[in-house]
Amino acid sequence: MRRFRVRRGRSVQPSISPQPGSSSPRDASSRRETLSRRDVAASHEGREVREGRAARPARSGRAGRPRHVRADVTASVVVFLVAVPLCVGVAVASGVPAELGLVTGIVGGLLTGLLPGSSLQVSGPAAGLTVLVYEAVQEYGLGALGVLVLSAGVLQLVMGALRLGRWFRAISVAVVQGMLAGIGLVLIAGQVYALVDAKAPGNGPANLGGLPDLAVDTIGSDPALVALGVGASTLAVLVLWPKWRRAARVLPAPLVAVALATVAVAVLDLPVARVEVSGLLEVVQPPGGADVARLVEAGAVAGVLGTVLAFTLIASAESLFSAAAVDRLHDGPKTDYDKELMAQGAGNTVCGLLGALPMTAVIVRSAANVQAGARTKASRVLHGVWLLVFAAAFPAALGIVPIAALAAVLVHAGWKLLPVRTWRPLWREHRGEAVVLAATAVAIVATNMFEGVLLGLLLAVAKSAWETSQVHLEVTGLEGSGAIRVRAVGHATFLRLPKLLDQLEALPRDREIELDLSGLRHLDHACAAALGNWEEQRRGPDGTARRTTPSVAP
Repeated sequence: MRRFRVRRGRSVQPSISPQPGSSSPRDASSRRETLSRRDVAASHEGREVREGRAARPARSGRAGRPRHVRADVTASVVVFLVAVPLCVGVAVASGVPAELGLVTGIVGGLLTGLLPGSSLQVSGPAAGLTVLVYEAVQEYGLGALGVLVLSAGVLQLVMGALRLGRWFRAISVAVVQGMLAGIGLVLIAGQVYALVDAKAPGNGPANLGGLPDLAVDTIGSDPALVALGVGASTLAVLVLWPKWRRAARVLPAPLVAVALATVAVAVLDLPVARVEVSGLLEVVQPPGGADVARLVEAGAVAGVLGTVLAFTLIASAESLFSAAAVDRLHDGPKTDYDKELMAQGAGNTVCGLLGALPMTAVIVRSAANVQAGARTKASRVLHGVWLLVFAAAFPAALGIVPIAALAAVLVHAGWKLLPVRTWRPLWREHRGEAVVLAATAVAIVATNMFEGVLLGLLLAVAKSAWETSQVHLEVTGLEGSGAIRVRAVGHATFLRLPKLLDQLEALPRDREIELDLSGLRHLDHACAAALGNWEEQRRGPDGTARRTTPSVAP
């Protein structure tokens, strides 16, 4: 039981209200002082209110909710308008029915949008995986696509559970930019054929090599020239519409460009190819046992594993780099990379079960979501609702969209993947990073996505090893007649061994040499063996120096 001691000499007055009509001089003085303080506080508060400096009361949840709901609904409509042409265009470029792109967008909104991770970035089919999906569909068939996407989603879930999401931030930015540049080049080379309603020959080198013949064939074909006019007009709208900022805030450029091209083709009855429509329920085909058996056949396992790994790594890297970019656009809660990786994995798992396209977080839709004033994840969930309503209620609307217009949207998206503005500053300031970027892009165009990214990672590691392997020799005593003192400083690795040995061999052979290795922070086995051999030669019978230097032999 706690006891309180009151010091003597101080009286503690009980808080008892005085009876009406009875008051002491001290009580009257206290009341006057209290009233005076209240008057001062009221006067100060009134002055703050008049000057606009009064602190506003904390907004309650119900009072602030209508404003958030209004902003999220508006942002969801904007993202929906941006997503429709991109979902359809990515699906058509990937060689799958257009509705599958909408299915992936719906899953990205309704499922991934509800899961924790990043609150404002939006997921759906991305142009970055278009080339890889097209190659997978051509090689393994449309039915096997669900198995590949499902496997990638499960792998993403495992990686997220192991808390590997944050490690994607360790990937070289030059490799990621080179990956996107390579994707952009292959995407542009393939969609140029769709601009004139022609079929692309195949992979990146074949598409690039066939461009001269495509130009000749287009000039001699009236339907091809009409399709090219539709595509070129769509590109012009995509470039010029954002310059009208007030209108661009209301209607996004991809929607306006595709809508104008569709109206022009319908009104003028132009002879151009249009999107083929099958129906939402007809295209959703979960993978079966026959699809799995086709992938595990002898000779296909290695290619399947490479495709799954490419899906997983590229989708994860693109999503998490997009999350980092989106975090810089708003002041709200930042991304939990491990949870976001698991959210992407859950979305790809469901997309695989539905036989749809793989999913990533898309920076175009995410930036549109933030710029439209989204406050919570409700905006991206609602965008999935609008996609579902559109795909279910207006499927025939896709059948009037010209393929040349969608190809123009993807050519524009591929061009934005190229580091046109950042290349020259990067070359001036970080030439090694620029070399890695260019080599990665060229490797992707020349081979495929997985091998190109792998080569880029190896080059980035080699560049880092070369830059960190810095060693130099501090030589003193050359002017005199005594011993020459050589002190090695830095990181001695095999990468710098030729230069190191050349400097040692250039020292006078008729002088005693003291080699000091205490300044080395790292000495690998190759350098230790080479320096040991050099020491033995200097102390050998043919050597002129007789002084024993510190042994560095392994």
